[in-house]
Amino acid sequence: MPPSVRWRSDFDKFVITANCERRGWQKWNPDDSGEEWNFYWANVHTVKQIFLPENGIRLEPWQLINHFPNHYELTRKDLMVKNLKRYQKSMRKEGVEAASLDFVPVTYLLPQDYSLFVEEFRKHPNTTWIMKPTSRSQGKGIFLFNKLGQVKKWAAGQMPASGKTAENYVVSRYIDDPLLIGGKKFDLRLYAVVCSYRPLKVYLSTLGFARFCNEKYSNEIHDIDNMYVHLTNVAIQKHGEAYNEKHGNKWPLENLKTYIAGIHGSGVCRRLWSEIENVVISSLKACQNVMINDRHCFELYGFDIIIDSNLKPWLIEVNASPSLTASTRADRLLKTKVIHDTLMAVCPRQWLQPGFNPSGKKELSAPASGRVDEDNPASTPPRVGSLRLIHDETMDIEAQRVKRDEALASAANRRARNRAVNVL
Repeated sequence: MPPSVRWRSDFDKFVITANCERRGWQKWNPDDSGEEWNFYWANVHTVKQIFLPENGIRLEPWQLINHFPNHYELTRKDLMVKNLKRYQKSMRKEGVEAASLDFVPVTYLLPQDYSLFVEEFRKHPNTTWIMKPTSRSQGKGIFLFNKLGQVKKWAAGQMPASGKTAENYVVSRYIDDPLLIGGKKFDLRLYAVVCSYRPLKVYLSTLGFARFCNEKYSNEIHDIDNMYVHLTNVAIQKHGEAYNEKHGNKWPLENLKTYIAGIHGSGVCRRLWSEIENVVISSLKACQNVMINDRHCFELYGFDIIIDSNLKPWLIEVNASPSLTASTRADRLLKTKVIHDTLMAVCPRQWLQPGFNPSGKKELSAPASGRVDEDNPASTPPRVGSLRLIHDETMDIEAQRVKRDEALASAANRRARNRAVNVL
C-alpha cells in the first residue's frame, strides 16, 4: 500500500524525525518515481528559492511548508522595527492607548539612521546601548557600548570590501534594569504558531522557557564587555565555566510563573502574561498587511522577551527558525512536544489519523485543524495540546457577520413596518 504522507526536512533533528515517523509518515526520497513531498520543514533559504517567481515552482493544494514567503518582515531585526513603528503610528491615530504599544526599546537602523541615533545618544549621555547585526543569530556580532567614540571606531571598521554592501545593524537602548532571579539576568523563549495571517490566527505554547546568564548581573562599566553577564544565548553561555549542562541554564515557563506569582501575587502574574500575549499579537499584526498569506504556509516563531524590574515585558527579537537542537533531556522533551502540537494545529485533519492512506491527492488537501475553514469560522479549537489560541480574527469576522445580519434584519423589519403603515 502507498504511504500516507511524505515528509521532507532540511534539518536532521530528532524532534522533527520522531514526530513524522510516529505518525507513520514516510520520508520523502527524490528517487521515488517523481512523487512529491506533502510536508516540508525547510530552512529559510529553501523557502526563498521555492517562492522566487523566476524559479517557476508552484505548490500543490496537498503541500504544506513551514515558512511564509516573506517571513523576514518580522524576523529580520531591521524590518521588524520598521513594521512595528509603522503599526504603532497607525494605531495611535486610531486612539489606541500608547502604553499598550510601547514594548520595543528605542531602536535605530544603521547606517541610515546614524544621525538620528547620535542626536538621541547626546540627549541621554549615560545610557547603555546594544548593537546587533540584522541578519545574524546566536549572539554573533553583538556588543554593548556607552560612549559615542566606540560607535565611531566600530563604524570606521565597517567599510565593505570592493563589490560588497555594508552589513546593516540595529542599535537599541539596552534594558539595564532587568528582572533578576538569583541575581542573574534571564529572558524568555516563547513559541507562537501562526496558521494564517489573513485572517490572523495564532497559538501560543505554554512550553516556553527562561534562559539564564552564567554570571550575576552587573551594569558596571567594567562588565560591559562580559557577555556571560549580558547575553542569554545558549550558544554563548555554554562556553562559560559556570554553565550547567544538566539543566542548560534553563527554567520551564511554569516554574517562572510560579516564582513570579509567589513573589508578586497571582494577579500580577496573570496581568504580566496578558501583556506578553499582547506583545506577540501586536507584533504579528504589525506585519500582517505586508505578509504574503500563502495557504500552503504556516510559521513556528521563537519570540525572545525580557522582563524589566517593573515587570514590564520588552520584545527583543523574533526568530524564524528557533533552535530545535536539544541541550538537555528536558529540552528534547519540550521541543518534541512543541513540534507535535504544531503539526496537530496546522496539518490537515486526515493526515493526523492513524493509518490514513490516501487513494489520491484530493484526499490530502483539506482544511487543517487550526487553519482557516471559511465554511465554519468558529471551528478553530481553542486548545491544541500545549498550544492555546490567543487570537483568531475569524471570530471577530463571525461576530461582525452576526452584527451585520442583525442590522439587515432590523432594517428589513423597519421597511416592512413602513410598508404596512403606508397600506393603512
